[in-house]
Amino acid sequence: MPTEVALLESRALRADHLGRVDVLEKVKALQLLPDGLHVTTEGVAQYFAVHRDAVHSVVKRHRDELASNGMITISGSELRGHDVAKTATSSGSAGESYPQGRRHQRLFTRRAILNVAMLLRDSDVAKYVRTYLLDTEELRQGQMTDPRFDGLDRRVTNLEASMAQVGPALQELGPVLQRMSMRLEHMDQRLETIDHRLDSMDRRFDGIDRRLDATDRVVGAMSVRVTDLSEDMAEIKRHLHLKAPRQRRRKR
Repeated sequence: MPTEVALLESRALRADHLGRVDVLEKVKALQLLPDGLHVTTEGVAQYFAVHRDAVHSVVKRHRDELASNGMITISGSELRGHDVAKTATSSGSAGESYPQGRRHQRLFTRRAILNVAMLLRDSDVAKYVRTYLLDTEELRQGQMTDPRFDGLDRRVTNLEASMAQVGPALQELGPVLQRMSMRLEHMDQRLETIDHRLDSMDRRFDGIDRRLDATDRVVGAMSVRVTDLSEDMAEIKRHLHLKAPRQRRRKR
């Protein structure tokens, strides 16, 4: 099995492991630009917990190798018109901001970042990536000699490939979920406003019910008084009817 030193020194050995970009996320969360493909030099330095000059030094010594694995440099009108630059400038990246006022910008793919991990000597994160690569390779080689693990190895490989596809899908799903959350929050606010209005209407209806009850009582009292008054008027008419003949007899 190759050693870590051999991995640092041999481009051929590094090329054998460049397909294991899934190791990056297993070691440490990788903050990509919004396009889900690239990381700036500052982002690479942040991932490996080193100064960006250390990344520049690696690029200077192994520019061709890194370029063959996805590292690109954009500048001038290309920088201003690049989709990655536009996206990062308008929204800010996930976890890093796109440098402003710069004449050129270097961008790294996952494969190029893994390449840096196999070249950067003085980074604990890079060392951990290399150790993880070598340990998992040794385990895989041991399992390949045991037929019992052959099917398991294929399933694990398929699972890792699927997980590598899940990351970008979740990044694309994030803004959609955020928009749905905002809409649900807006709906909650509207429902809360409707509840307040319904409570206000209930209170108004309660007041109307009380007024109707009071009106019913007044109408009932008035009905009683009208009835009493009708009886009084009937009594008065009866008395007047009785007095009229007496007065006529007296005049005779």
